[in-house]
Amino acid sequence: MSSAAAVAAASADELPAYETARDTRRGAVLPALIVVALVIMLGTPVVVAIVRGDTSYTQLFRSYPGQLTAIAATLGRALVDLAGWLTAGSLAVLMFLLARPGKDRVIIDDQPEWHVARWASIAWAVLAAAMIVIDAADANGLNVFDAIGSPALGYLLQISYLPVAWIVVAVLATIAAVVINFAVTWVGLLIPLWCSAIALLAPVVVGQILVGPGHDFGTDAGTVQTIAAAALFGSGILLALRVWRGRLLRPATLRRFWLLGVVAWALVAGAAIVLAFFKLAGPGAWVNPTWYFVIAQGVVLAATGVLLFAGFRAFRAGSLTSRRVTILATSIAACGVAFFAIAEAMMRVPPPQYFLPSDITEVYLGFDLPIAPNFLVLATNWRPNILFLVIAAAGLSLYYGALWRLRRRGDHWPLGRTIAWTLGWVTIVVATSSGFGQYSGAHFGIHMIVHMTLNMLGPLLLVMGGVVTLLLRATTPHRRGEPAGPHEWLTELLHWPGLRILYNPLVVFVLYIASYYGLYLSGLFEAIIRYHWAHQAMNIHFLIAGYLFYGLVIGVDRPPRPLPPIGKLGFVLAAMPFHAFFGIILMTASVPVAENFYATLDLPWNQDLMAAQYLGGGVAWAGGEIPLIIVVVALGIQWARQDQREAARKDRHLDSGLDDDFDAYNRMLARLQARGGTAPVTDAAPAVAASTGPAAPSAAADPGETRP
Repeated sequence: MSSAAAVAAASADELPAYETARDTRRGAVLPALIVVALVIMLGTPVVVAIVRGDTSYTQLFRSYPGQLTAIAATLGRALVDLAGWLTAGSLAVLMFLLARPGKDRVIIDDQPEWHVARWASIAWAVLAAAMIVIDAADANGLNVFDAIGSPALGYLLQISYLPVAWIVVAVLATIAAVVINFAVTWVGLLIPLWCSAIALLAPVVVGQILVGPGHDFGTDAGTVQTIAAAALFGSGILLALRVWRGRLLRPATLRRFWLLGVVAWALVAGAAIVLAFFKLAGPGAWVNPTWYFVIAQGVVLAATGVLLFAGFRAFRAGSLTSRRVTILATSIAACGVAFFAIAEAMMRVPPPQYFLPSDITEVYLGFDLPIAPNFLVLATNWRPNILFLVIAAAGLSLYYGALWRLRRRGDHWPLGRTIAWTLGWVTIVVATSSGFGQYSGAHFGIHMIVHMTLNMLGPLLLVMGGVVTLLLRATTPHRRGEPAGPHEWLTELLHWPGLRILYNPLVVFVLYIASYYGLYLSGLFEAIIRYHWAHQAMNIHFLIAGYLFYGLVIGVDRPPRPLPPIGKLGFVLAAMPFHAFFGIILMTASVPVAENFYATLDLPWNQDLMAAQYLGGGVAWAGGEIPLIIVVVALGIQWARQDQREAARKDRHLDSGLDDDFDAYNRMLARLQARGGTAPVTDAAPAVAASTGPAAPSAAADPGETRP
């Protein structure tokens, strides 16, 4: 079937890609292909674990738990990750790639990928729960059966990171499985999508990328690569299964996959380069098996890029046939299988960066801070924060792309909003990648400067950009018979009950204010500041909480639960004292926040922890009050402009003749004047006469004239 024929056939919901005679043959080949893929994906890391034996454990000064436990840990990890890929890939296909026309274009529970997501998420939860005990035994050098019956099992679960990560995965995968089973429409998969992303990252951020100098780069690159690889190869494998089952891939689906594939491939390849430099930085890099895994992974990614480029060119040229689509989909899926097998095998070998000597600052932060911070150091010592650079690039690209589409259509968009959005992301990048971001993990005062920037200044500028309004205007609504697209997805999101709950003023207020008290006045801050991934999660939380708060009170976009002007003013005024109280608490405290952590770093220029905390308290006080005062002034201006717009709207409404109440009143007065002041007889006249008496003055008469 040619590309033109596929377009002509796109009116049907599902069409076979081959004639029936070949369907039978394909049905016999598909199980064999699945078996081969599973053998490669699961067998490769198991073989590496068997060949390595106790070598990897000895290098890390760990006891060997025995071959059975080592194989169980290796195979279990591969099965869990495979279930995660299938779940994430199914969700990506269901939510963003399938282009289904007709009235059921947002219905997802009748698609085969929905069934894959159901069973894969259930398997993900069950396997992750099993890995809690298996990895606890593997990390502590015990046979898995001995660990199950050990009275010290609870202690074993606490002293290593992976068992805790598997608990998180099991909980999130269970939530995803439950919601997927009840989901019917597109919007019902939003929560499983979020749970899947976090569950994919949980075991990754506490693995190999957590160790060694430069692990801040490694953690960020690993985070980006994990999400992008699951989206690219997970969806690629699901689409290949769809083709081999004889289901048509519509041109719109292929177009969306090329777009997703190119972006995801660029992220995976870029992250792979960063991870290669990070992992191979230690001694003996050229003889360590990690080197060969990196080379093999690079070859697989290069082949994937060539396939995506070739497929995109053929699609644009209109030369794609069903046979070529099958070959391309199968080849990309094969690259995904190889990438997965290499990544799983790599986890069984300690990389060279494990053996780099590092001091205590590098252990916690990933880099040294020998120079005392001053304004020049903070302004010139930059260390790129890869995660926030990627997020900022995505935000700016999305905004500028929508703006270009709007301008190409001839529509106008206020320049001030574009400047605000750009400055917002520039502010966030400066706060996280400049010397402020570099020193924020080691100095509490600088940390509070970054916190206030990410929680107040950055979100304040972003909400003035009106990105939701821009996207709604830039995207074209599709007719009912056409596949759902970005406009429909955004509309579904804006009408999602979960978003209304999230934008509830009480929820936003508690999320925005309680973060200060719950984070810093408990032991939570000291527990998470030790890890780069937790520090990044904390910064993302600051950004989201600030965006919700300012989006509710001063944002350009209309929130799901808009407040009246007086409500916005009261909302802001209610928040102001809490910042002042929090700043005072920090400035008057007798014990420093996270004292043990900062004392462990023992930086020579940060010996006076109370002085650093006093600075942080002052920043929290002034940095909290000043932006809120600016918001109050801006609210007053917005309120006045809103009244002016409302008055102008009413004037236009009256001038248009759509409302004739005012004209009817003038006509009544004219009739009264023409009758010499005699009021017309109406239904209300007797009641008026009875109440006023015969001598009541007329409304239209002269002051001295009375009714006879």
